[in-house]
Amino acid sequence: MSLTASGPAAVAGTIAQQRLTVGVEEEFLLLDPFTGQNTPMADDARAALSDDMLGLSRVEFRRSMMEMVTPVCTSLPQLRRHLAGNRSAAAAAAASVGAALVPVGATPIGEPDRTVEDTPRFHAIARHYGPIAHDPALCGCHVHVGVPDQEVAVQVCNHLRPWLPVVQALSANSPFHAGGDTCHASWRSIQLERWPSLGPSPYLESVAHYERTVAELVASGAMLDETMVLWWARPSGRYPTVEVRVADVCLAVEDTVLIAGLVRALVATALTDIAAGRSAPRVPGHLLRAAHWGAAHSGLDGSLTDVRRRMARPVWEMIDALVATVEAALVHHGDRDAVAGELTRLRVEGTGATRQRRAFERTGDLPAVLRELAVRV
Repeated sequence: MSLTASGPAAVAGTIAQQRLTVGVEEEFLLLDPFTGQNTPMADDARAALSDDMLGLSRVEFRRSMMEMVTPVCTSLPQLRRHLAGNRSAAAAAAASVGAALVPVGATPIGEPDRTVEDTPRFHAIARHYGPIAHDPALCGCHVHVGVPDQEVAVQVCNHLRPWLPVVQALSANSPFHAGGDTCHASWRSIQLERWPSLGPSPYLESVAHYERTVAELVASGAMLDETMVLWWARPSGRYPTVEVRVADVCLAVEDTVLIAGLVRALVATALTDIAAGRSAPRVPGHLLRAAHWGAAHSGLDGSLTDVRRRMARPVWEMIDALVATVEAALVHHGDRDAVAGELTRLRVEGTGATRQRRAFERTGDLPAVLRELAVRV
C-alpha cells in the first residue's frame, strides 16, 4: 500500500510524529544438551507449545531451528515482556522433547542432520542454491518497525545503510563454529556471505527502482524469486514495516531490547530526515561491505569503519555517534534511559560473543558452555 499521493516527505513527517510500532523475530538453535550438536527436534518442540504460543512460532528452514515472534508492540517494556515469554515457552517446549534452546547465532559444534523442513518452498531453495543451503544452521534477530508506506520504506532503508554495521557489532553473538573459535565475533555474518541475495541493501531511488532491481536479480538467478530479498534492511514483504535483519540472535533478552530500541530510533530519525528533505548519504558498496566485515570480525573490540568519513574509528566512538544521531527519537519514544543503561552494561559485559568466549576460557568445555547459555525455564 502507498500513502504518498501527497509526496514521501509529507507522509514521512506524518509517520514520524507517531510512536512507531516495533516487533521482533528471534531464531534459536535446538541442541543436544550433552554433545552440543544441533538436533532436528523443531517439529516435536513446536507441537509441545500451547495453542497461543504456537501462533507466535514459525516453521524455519532447518529442523534444528525454532523461531518465535512477538506481537506488535509500542514500548520497550512491552517488547521485553513478550520476548521473555516467548523464550520461556520455547525453552520449556524444547526441554520436554529432550533438547536445549540456545540463543547463539551460528552452529557452534556441528549439525549431523542438515535436511530442510519438508515444504515445497524450502526444497526449491535447497535445489537452487545447492550446498550453500546445507551449511550449518544460523540464527538471526529481525526487528520490524512500522512504516505503512512502501515508497517511504525504501527511502528509510537508504538512510539506515551507514549505521547498520554498528548495530551488527553490538549484536555479535556467534564466535564458535565446528567446535572452535572462528576469530570472528559474528560467524553467522561471515557464513551468510555465501548467499548472493544477502548483505547490505543497495541505494534505491524509489519503489519502482526497488521492483526493477529485484526483477533483475531474479532474472539473473541470484534470487530464486522476489521473496528472496534478504538484505540487511528491506521493506517487509509481509508486514507494513521496515525489517532490519543484520543482527545475530542475542544472548539475552536485554540485548535484544537494546537492538530493537536503537533500530526503532534509527527508523524514526530517517523519517525525520526524509520529511526535512535531507538525502541519505550514498555510501559506496565496497566500503559498506568492508564495514560489515569489520563489524562481524571484531564486534565491540577494536575499531569500526565510519563509512561517512571513510576512516576507521574506535568502536565506542561510533556507538556514541549513533546515539547522538538518534537521541531525539529515543526521547520521543521514551527509550533514552533504557538504551543508555543497556549500553553501559555492554561496556562492562561485552557482546554475546565476548561472553561466550569468557565462559569457554573458564571451562574449556564447549558443550558445557552451551548448557550454561541455554534459556532457563
